[in-house]
Amino acid sequence: MECLQFALAGNPNSGKTSTFNQLTGSMQSVGNWPGVTVERKSGNLKKQKNITIQDLPGIYSLSPYTPEEIVARDYLLTGSPNAIINIVDATNLERNLYLTTQLMETGIPVVVGLNMMDLIRKSGKTINLDKLAYGLGIPVVSMSALKKQGLQELIHKSSQIAKTFPPEAIYPTYDERLEAALSEIIDVLGNTVPPKQARFYATKLFEKDELATENLDLSKIQRKEINEIIAITEKIFDDTSDAILVNERYEFISRLMALCTISEKELRLTISDKIDQIVTNRFLAIPIFGFVMWGIYYLAIQTIGVMGTDWVNDVLFGTVVPDFVTTQLAAWHVAAWMQDLILNGIIAGVGAVLGFVPQLLVLFFCLSLLEDCGYMARIAFVMDRLFRKFGLSGKSFIPMLIATGCGVPGVMASRTIENEKDRRMTVMVTTFMPCSAKLPIIALVAGAFFPQASWVAPSAYFIGVTAIVLSGIALKKTRLFAGDPAPFIMELPAYHLPQVKNVFRQTFDRGFSFIKKAGTIIFVSSIILWFMSNYSFTLKAVSGDQSILAHLGRVIAPLFAPLGWGNWQGAVATITGLIAKENVINTFGILFSHLDEVSENGAEIWGPLQAAFTPVAAYSFLVFNLLCAPCFAAIGAIHREMGDAKWTWIAVGYQCGLAYAVSFVVYQFGHVIFEGGALNIATLIAVAVLTYGIFLLIRKTPQPKNTVITMHQLKGEVK
Repeated sequence: MECLQFALAGNPNSGKTSTFNQLTGSMQSVGNWPGVTVERKSGNLKKQKNITIQDLPGIYSLSPYTPEEIVARDYLLTGSPNAIINIVDATNLERNLYLTTQLMETGIPVVVGLNMMDLIRKSGKTINLDKLAYGLGIPVVSMSALKKQGLQELIHKSSQIAKTFPPEAIYPTYDERLEAALSEIIDVLGNTVPPKQARFYATKLFEKDELATENLDLSKIQRKEINEIIAITEKIFDDTSDAILVNERYEFISRLMALCTISEKELRLTISDKIDQIVTNRFLAIPIFGFVMWGIYYLAIQTIGVMGTDWVNDVLFGTVVPDFVTTQLAAWHVAAWMQDLILNGIIAGVGAVLGFVPQLLVLFFCLSLLEDCGYMARIAFVMDRLFRKFGLSGKSFIPMLIATGCGVPGVMASRTIENEKDRRMTVMVTTFMPCSAKLPIIALVAGAFFPQASWVAPSAYFIGVTAIVLSGIALKKTRLFAGDPAPFIMELPAYHLPQVKNVFRQTFDRGFSFIKKAGTIIFVSSIILWFMSNYSFTLKAVSGDQSILAHLGRVIAPLFAPLGWGNWQGAVATITGLIAKENVINTFGILFSHLDEVSENGAEIWGPLQAAFTPVAAYSFLVFNLLCAPCFAAIGAIHREMGDAKWTWIAVGYQCGLAYAVSFVVYQFGHVIFEGGALNIATLIAVAVLTYGIFLLIRKTPQPKNTVITMHQLKGEVK
């Protein structure tokens, strides 16, 4: 049986990854904003394992200026796919067809999958598929990835066109004068490039796209002849060569649109337009976003989610599991030390973390609804207006949105930012956003110290956003990051009702990832922490205050004393949080599990925490753990994206330094204002730290040195 490879290509947010999931049965992340797929994914077609689908990153063109465009272009030119399945968003046909013209120029057979045709019918528009296919000269298939319509025909057409040998190369037809120039360039190229790629390289040479043609082995004579052809054509059109080709592509697309589209409601505002007049309003957008996030956190952390958490803490891990395990261990005559390990180590530690799963599931469900309906894309658009004033673009906000689930994919999503300085700065600040692993810490502090205050949990989210914004201002005023932010172009998808399958799948995936970490990393950490909290350096069983953990904690505890929590338990919990942020709760669960004191609503470690921390100190502890270096997995992702150990240390050092400074200021001011503390030298130092921070924000930006960047260096930065 012949094996076939199809490349799945399309604009960001065109439904390409949804199509990939439906065709292959894969569980790739699907988000209603661009930039979800930043690498090439591969999968076999369901029930036809001889067909491999390659899911390329979402791109707007084949000009290799961004990492995702390089991945897509390189695969198309070197991966030898049998056909390209071009997923086109039918609701944004004119913009999407620009990429279609470039895909056709590669000489690889192309099939257009016209996605979201169900939305076209609802909008009162009509697209004549036969005329569109005639104008393009390639097959066009009506489809809806979400409703699983047209997918079989899409594969059938792709298989048909791929099996035609030799494949017939069909190119878009431009002005005859431009076509003559491209033909002459192809003649000059001769055998320099493979015949089916000649048209593509001819267009890139005509556009003077140096990055795309840098590796072509052309002689000086060939380059001179090509430059003469381009110069003559520019004189004929009275325009630059790249502008000529762009204009001709859009002229071609305009003829297609006039040929195949009919609009019955062209002058009417769509429902999406009417909603956007409110939610993207210059003055209302940020307050609406703030209210939405407050509502989500209030539901997840302090109302619906807390009901489930109370049951898990009080009933499941409070009585059911411990009673059952105790009975079984006694019946099996398990040694006392082993019983203590299982009950007060593993169950207390892992149970303390799993107790927050209901709250996380509610939060993940709400965020998935916002992502799938299209609102999150609007937030990236709205935040671009704000971020640009502070040295970042809205493109930087997309990794931060993804980081609310986990910092690792959030850091990886920074690859979509083409400007190297902006990308590095985004990597440094992305993990300030509270990820799922930090949410149990937020819930614990909010519940134990501020049970009646609905502002505490949402404030953690806005602390992250504020840290990002202020970091952007300060870092852009350093020579390492000075420069204009990269331009941000985003197509806002039409609003639609969230797909139940997508929402529950994303909720399940994120929840399972959290539980999986609790069952692996937290399980092992619980055993180590139990041992260190119950034994001395001489391996003698001792009380908690004499344990290995207590001795190590006392060594580092003075470092955190200015932050209000100089006890060894808080110091140890913070350090173990570097392994995984869930370890903070896990550590408290083990250290305080031997106490009988129970909080009013049954959260077993609230009472001991209230004895060990003041409310202001607890909030300082929360702030530090929100902003300090993330878990080891996220630090590893930072190292991969930075590609340099020096930059990794800069990122981690900045995160820890900022966390310490902010927590210090929060505690020193809060202690004086809310707890009646006396003014002292620490208060004056806090004033100095705050003053210096303000100076970093308002000082003038240094002028960058004039440097000459070669094409080779630019290509290296893009990679």
